[in-house]
Amino acid sequence: MISVYDVDALKLVEKAAEKLKQVPEIKAPEWAAFVKTGVNKERPPERNDWWHVRAAAVLRTIYTKGPIGVSKIRTKYGGREKRNTMPSHFKKGSGSVARKVLQQLQKAGLVVYQGKGVHKGRIVTPKGMALLDKVAKEVADAEKAQ
Repeated sequence: MISVYDVDALKLVEKAAEKLKQVPEIKAPEWAAFVKTGVNKERPPERNDWWHVRAAAVLRTIYTKGPIGVSKIRTKYGGREKRNTMPSHFKKGSGSVARKVLQQLQKAGLVVYQGKGVHKGRIVTPKGMALLDKVAKEVADAEKAQ
């Protein structure tokens, strides 16, 4: 059986983003066209479908690193902030984008909050696992066909 770990992450995220466009709960807010994805960025994303790509990447991250929260996702999507003549520093990504994506994935039933135990955060539901495994199989079949 092909899983998320067996295929190229970039191809998996692109294909999963196409699948997530069909889910009605996951849609970009109206402010998404104007917002930067972090303080380290100078401009907003150029892609029109960046919200769905980010949602697919977050879903894959939750699948692989499992229970994960907003802070870890902000760290993953952060980067180096240029400070002119001063040395650069790492800055976290946008918390609002991370929060809204997680809320939409939870509303769609692809992730669920796990609140007990030492590790708290969102984990992938069986519905989310099935979606990602199905996409991984499609990506693997497309690679074999080439």
